[in-house]
Amino acid sequence: MNPRVRSVVAMPSHQLRVEFTDGQSRLLDVRPYLSYTVFRPLSNPEIFNQARADHGTVSWPGGIDLDPDSVFLESVPTEEGSARRSLANAA
Repeated sequence: MNPRVRSVVAMPSHQLRVEFTDGQSRLLDVRPYLSYTVFRPLSNPEIFNQARADHGTVSWPGGIDLDPDSVFLESVPTEEGSARRSLANAA
């Protein structure tokens, strides 16, 4: 099982900075999802910026959420998150 979302911050250009339960910090580009009807409201920055960590994944008002495994698998490590994980593994 992949780690779950601990916290999330909406970033410019429909990016999410996601911190996972294993300490990794990763970036997720949400733009590919915006072509799907259910995710179209996220095109509005006011709605997108309401992203929150909810039960191990990312969600928004109106019942919009992402599959927690997809959040992890489709995101890329940030330099900060990679360094933090390396330090944790060295300890």
